This record gives sequence, structure tokens and C-alpha cells, in this order.
Amino acid sequence: MVKKLIMSQAAESYIENYNKLKQIAKTMAETDEPDIDQLVSLIADATEAYKNCQARIEAVEKACSISKTPATV
Repeated sequence: MVKKLIMSQAAESYIENYNKLKQIAKTMAETDEPDIDQLVSLIADATEAYKNCQARIEAVEKACSISKTPATV
């Protein structure tokens, strides 16, 4: 039960970070004249969200490779 809860929280975290990245990209694409102070903040937020998404993807890839590894007897 605890493992399922942790996985659910990780998935939520991934989705939240992914959506944050999408929103930042949309904001930047729609802004004709960006405010440099806002831009610095947006890039910092996007970088953090990207790193969180990347870490989750790597964890899933690792879990998948472990589950595909044949058991040794």
C-alpha cells in the first residue's frame, strides 16, 4: 500500500512538473516583449521542473530495466 502511494505521488509530481513546463513554454511563446525580470524567474522555474521530470523518467527507466533483467539462480 505504501509503495503504491509513493508511486502515485511520484506520478502526480511528474504531471505537475510537466504541466508547469507546458505553461511556461506557452507563456514565453505568447509574449511579444518579455519582461527580463519575469523571464529569469520563468527560466528558473522551468529548469527545476525539467530536472524533476528528468529524474522521474530516469527512475522509471531504471525500474523497467531491473524488471527486464533475468533472474539468476
